[in-house]
Amino acid sequence: MPSFGTTSREHLDGVDEHLQELFNTVVRHFDCSVISGRRSVAEQAALVRAGKSQLLKSKHLSGAAVDVAPYPIDWGEIGTPEERARAIQRFYLFAGFVLGVASQMGMTLRWGGDWNGNLDPRDEGDFNDLVHYELVRR
Repeated sequence: MPSFGTTSREHLDGVDEHLQELFNTVVRHFDCSVISGRRSVAEQAALVRAGKSQLLKSKHLSGAAVDVAPYPIDWGEIGTPEERARAIQRFYLFAGFVLGVASQMGMTLRWGGDWNGNLDPRDEGDFNDLVHYELVRR
């Protein structure tokens, strides 16, 4: 059974307890890595400057958001259109699993691959953040 390594556990520290519970449940069924959890204002500003985030007032600042990817993920594997399509499919499959588990646990999440919640990837604009999950309500 998969479990989080030291780095993923450290990234979950300071994140809302409901998100911690959710991803500790998810990892038992779907191997994944926590890339980022709670951030400082300085860390968030640096990500905005680098184009990796669009908001200075991110939910990461309060611990209400976390970035998680299916494991293993090799960011370099996304070279050809076919490789990119396979990688994106993995993120969508993972997101469906995460959103389903969250729903079963009574949580509502917003996923960075479906900002407007209509499950239509054609109208998500220019910023897909397929690793981003934020707590809407518990």
